[in-house]
Amino acid sequence: MASTSGQDFDSFYKEIKEVEKRDENLTPAAQIERLTKPGHTYRNLNPFEVLQVDPEQSLEEVKKKFRRMSILVHPDKNQGDLERAETAFDAVKRAWTLLEEKETRKACLEVVEEAKGRTNINMEEKRRKLRKEGKPQIIEEDNPVLFKKAVGILTMKLFADLERKRQQNEDKISHDAKKKREKEIADEDQKATIKEFEKNWEDSRQGRVDSWLSFKGIEKPPEKKVKGAPAPAPAPAVSAVYGGGKAEKKEKKEKKKMNKFSPIGFRPPKTKPESR
Repeated sequence: MASTSGQDFDSFYKEIKEVEKRDENLTPAAQIERLTKPGHTYRNLNPFEVLQVDPEQSLEEVKKKFRRMSILVHPDKNQGDLERAETAFDAVKRAWTLLEEKETRKACLEVVEEAKGRTNINMEEKRRKLRKEGKPQIIEEDNPVLFKKAVGILTMKLFADLERKRQQNEDKISHDAKKKREKEIADEDQKATIKEFEKNWEDSRQGRVDSWLSFKGIEKPPEKKVKGAPAPAPAPAVSAVYGGGKAEKKEKKEKKKMNKFSPIGFRPPKTKPESR
């Protein structure tokens, strides 16, 4: 039984190696297909997967793989599939940019280490469950090739989670900036409205003063003459507009009294002559 299991593993491991060797000599069409097939948006977030390099490989080895891959998928060499070639080339270039810079490469390696740690935790959970069931504590991930595969899958998932969080933060920042701008516009509109109201109020001040003076029966004071400006038309007296004020009434009363006692046309009362 153990011998059969060992033969199966040897066969599987041999097949994996053959696939890896075949992948190293992929044609441009096959590489473009690999980097643009459904799900590539999230799968290509893992730079090690894009360049098909092991995270433990040196930067020099990664650079060689990048050069080889970029030549295969370069748009100039794939004019018949230009759009997909551009997508594939952008993925390869972005992967190299992440691994070339010291800080971003370190961050990518940290993601891989987290994937390894989580894979080990999952393996312990599986063993614990088998132990509880009284079964042999042998799991798939004990196979180095399958362990590496499990780590690769989890690594891809972690990169995808990071990208989703980045997009959420970016959307939040964009939303907050939009709300802030909307508030600024609203405040500017409010200030403009208040300014316009104050201007209209100030412009109509003289009209309100004139109305009040007319209501009180007070004549409007003469306006100051501006040198060279035409003289304004004389405004009608307040008494003429409102049918006479107190001064006019008093004047009429005095005239009436004078007419009543005027000596003009006055005739003394007739009296009988005294008898002698």
